[in-house]
Amino acid sequence: MRASFDQVFQTNPNGRITPRSAVRIGSVTVEPSVSFTRGVSFSGVDIADYEGHDLEVEQQADGTVVVNGVY
Repeated sequence: MRASFDQVFQTNPNGRITPRSAVRIGSVTVEPSVSFTRGVSFSGVDIADYEGHDLEVEQQADGTVVVNGVY
């Protein structure tokens, strides 16, 4: 399904990005307790580069959001 970046991640006032729930990008799962900045890669992807874009995601039964692509 298609979701906006802001539905999956929160951009904090200090510029750090926090997942709203557990998010899997490639083989890496990022928990909501982890925040990161631009330049940090997960499975070779700097997710901050896609801020403002829509993401192709899949919601898992356990609540994890799997990012499968970017629009």
